[in-house]
Amino acid sequence: MTQTPRLHNSDQLRHFYGEAHRLCPTPNTELSLVLSLEREIDLIELEALCDAVGWSRRPLRRVRKALEHSLLQVGLWRHDERLPKLVGFARCTGDGVVDATVWDLAVHPLYQGAGLGKQIMLFVIEQLRDMGVDRVSLFADPEVVGFYEAQGWQLEPLQRRCAFWYAP
Repeated sequence: MTQTPRLHNSDQLRHFYGEAHRLCPTPNTELSLVLSLEREIDLIELEALCDAVGWSRRPLRRVRKALEHSLLQVGLWRHDERLPKLVGFARCTGDGVVDATVWDLAVHPLYQGAGLGKQIMLFVIEQLRDMGVDRVSLFADPEVVGFYEAQGWQLEPLQRRCAFWYAP
């Protein structure tokens, strides 16, 4: 059973994660996970997360540029008052009006299996809808396409790598 994490001082959470943050329900009540649009993504931490999920390395200068040109980036942080740790991430590009594309979604393997990827995607879709975006696409490795299909994404005709979400 998933429970809401223990509560923290809201001023403290705003300090670490900005106004646009949300606590994530988690099966472990001792663990506080926070979604944030505003906390800066540390490139070294992001690289470690990408290594952990088995993605090939990208030059950090290109990653920095990709983040700067993203429409939306979301970090999932394990809250710690001394040093929050990045345990999940998603990134979108697009025009911010009609279309957006999710390019990256990663959850550290130690945190997988608790619905956190789904929570990140729900948060991403909510943020995009608030912008007025009504069509989202994504490209995924074939072994994870089922994850998106289970969330209601429509697969491209060959059902290999591409999926689409449309506002109801």
